[in-house]
Amino acid sequence: MTAVQTAEKTRVLVVDDEPNITELVAMALRYEGFEVRTAGNGRGALSAVAEFRPALVILDIMLPDLDGLEVLKRLGDANRRPPVIFLTARDSTEDKVKGLTVGGDDYVTKPFSVEELAARVRVVLRRHGAADGELLRCADLEMDEEAHEVRRGDRVIDLTPTEYRLLRYLLVNSGRVLTRSQLLDHVWSYDFGGDSSVLETYISYLRRKVDATEPQLIQTIRGVGYVLRAPRT
Repeated sequence: MTAVQTAEKTRVLVVDDEPNITELVAMALRYEGFEVRTAGNGRGALSAVAEFRPALVILDIMLPDLDGLEVLKRLGDANRRPPVIFLTARDSTEDKVKGLTVGGDDYVTKPFSVEELAARVRVVLRRHGAADGELLRCADLEMDEEAHEVRRGDRVIDLTPTEYRLLRYLLVNSGRVLTRSQLLDHVWSYDFGGDSSVLETYISYLRRKVDATEPQLIQTIRGVGYVLRAPRT
């Protein structure tokens, strides 16, 4: 049986009163390998922090009961609460300065890129030492995100930045078939108009490096896309 093995997944709480926003962000972060819980208001956020104990909170400012600034205040001292990334439609310089001044660790305005948000989450977590030691594995393939190193058994694999992003996405979703459009959208972040030749090129690059030894882990699912998994025995 093949699975992605990690240290305990890093927990992230997403707080927003718009369900489509929480669902979008939660789905993106789960694809990134995080454990995610959501809340739709300030009081729900406070309860979730106490119960779920997230490593980071993504917090909307304009909530229906307690606003995000009040939630942050009630979470207590910065040394005892999780770091907070504000996610809000308030995009004036004054609002940004206020959000950061009261203790926010970052400030992302709507509309936003989920790729950028995920990157900011990782930056803030690393800054607070909460993302260290994350390890992704499938069979004898191992990715150490802290060291930015990939190994297959005892062999170190040298990857380009694009190859690394592609392999990481396959590893996070090990055992799950990913469509070509999912891979293109995630790794390259823009629309190729249905032309998947660039993806096929990079899959071939990865195969030469990752699957130079048996068993072959990167498998093609005809008419659909690709999956990373060890062959069933």
